[in-house]
Amino acid sequence: MTREPLTYKDAGVDIGAQDEALARAKQAIRSSFTPGVLGDVGLFGGLFDPAKMGFGDAILVGSADGVGTKLEVAKRAGVYDGVGRDLVQHCINDILVQGARPLFFMDYVGTGRLDPTVVSELITGCANACRDNGLALLGGETAEMPGLYADGDFDLVGFIVGAVQRDKILDGSRVAPGQKLLGLASSGLHTNGYSLARKVLFEREGLDVNDRPAQLEGASVGEALLAPHRSYLELCWPLLEERRIAGMAHITGGGLIDNLPRVLGDCDAVIDLDSWERPALFRYLCEAGGIERDESYRAFNMGVGLVLIVDAQDEAAVRASLEERGEAVYALGELVAGTGVVRWKEDA
Repeated sequence: MTREPLTYKDAGVDIGAQDEALARAKQAIRSSFTPGVLGDVGLFGGLFDPAKMGFGDAILVGSADGVGTKLEVAKRAGVYDGVGRDLVQHCINDILVQGARPLFFMDYVGTGRLDPTVVSELITGCANACRDNGLALLGGETAEMPGLYADGDFDLVGFIVGAVQRDKILDGSRVAPGQKLLGLASSGLHTNGYSLARKVLFEREGLDVNDRPAQLEGASVGEALLAPHRSYLELCWPLLEERRIAGMAHITGGGLIDNLPRVLGDCDAVIDLDSWERPALFRYLCEAGGIERDESYRAFNMGVGLVLIVDAQDEAAVRASLEERGEAVYALGELVAGTGVVRWKEDA
């Protein structure tokens, strides 16, 4: 009996679709290239010369992350390029808080059945965010894995490398009691807390991405949940160059409660919860979900995406620099001697 010949496509892997997705994104990828990039799209490995970016003798800083279940919201809305931007800008902030400027980024897309349109939008979103923030999308991988992912499912993760001059590393050694905490606004959930947010809005409230509940003050559910993860790079870089920042914390998964202690050392952060107004999305989530105070500040960023730690004598200059760029600055509180925990001023 003659058997029908099988192809890789019969097994669920369409190499042609992978090639199409990359071809669609190539122009966007090339637009992100910086002087440090050697070679072109499609090499087995990306080549980069940090000396051409002014970092010939510096410390490299690397990080990796994913977008999490924000991807589920993107699928519901049918909007995919935004989560690529979210991924890049989340990773930028993760190394920025150690004083590093990003040099290059690499993406990974895993999917069950490769849709060239979806994958090219994901990669293009990454490339556009890289271009806008002055780093290169140096390479990546797209993997079609039927049986591991269901049709329509995909994951998006990224890897970033930056550099910091040795004498400008933020490693916690400059953090001390008496320093001030300044908060910068988030644009929404950023890339954390989506499993709880989806449970509240889609399951408990029975909403769809196109619904516009009054509690969101004009925004649709999709617009509120897909608001981009801010990059704080250009806003904070001049202050880092002037050495006016003693420490920083990116408020991601774990919120203020779990992220600030990563840089506190032997200090406690005493935060005044009345120093900023919670945005509508967070108020709605907490009310509809019956989420208690401490749980909310661990699950969500609650409207604060980045915290700066500055010496008291630098506070006015730092605030002025940020406000000149149109940024609202929250006087969150201060550091006191302690054991490296977050405390609320209201409980003192």
